[in-house]
Amino acid sequence: MIRTVLVIAMMMISGLSIGQENSEKAVENTIAKLFDGMRDKDQAALEAVFHEKAIMHTVTENGEQAALGENSVRDFVNRIAVTPAETRLDERILEYHIRVDGEMASAWTPYEFYVNDSFSHCGVNSFQLIKENGDWKITYVMDTRRKVGCR
Repeated sequence: MIRTVLVIAMMMISGLSIGQENSEKAVENTIAKLFDGMRDKDQAALEAVFHEKAIMHTVTENGEQAALGENSVRDFVNRIAVTPAETRLDERILEYHIRVDGEMASAWTPYEFYVNDSFSHCGVNSFQLIKENGDWKITYVMDTRRKVGCR
């Protein structure tokens, strides 16, 4: 009896772990689609990864003082869409730190940004996502940008 209960408990824990890993991978895939869309200047692909109420912020530093800049998803998508064809925008995610709780996820992604294969800046993205109708959608992005202190 005890052995049966332990076996069932282990199977349930294993199933939860696999489900968590699948959710984390799906979140990672959503974020990767964002940057694939940015590299390809694909407006539809960019729009597809964002929730309709998504918000974007950037933390900028001016000496010792931090400031919060705001950008709408619409402006971001439009800016990418009109970037000249010969300009390659390449945000390279260095690693993913993802946490999932049911239909909500958070991801912390250090990155390096290149324009036409030339280093531009680095920083960290902080993503918040929601799972709607089986798909992960980005609801919030906050990033930092700097030219020093990169890898």
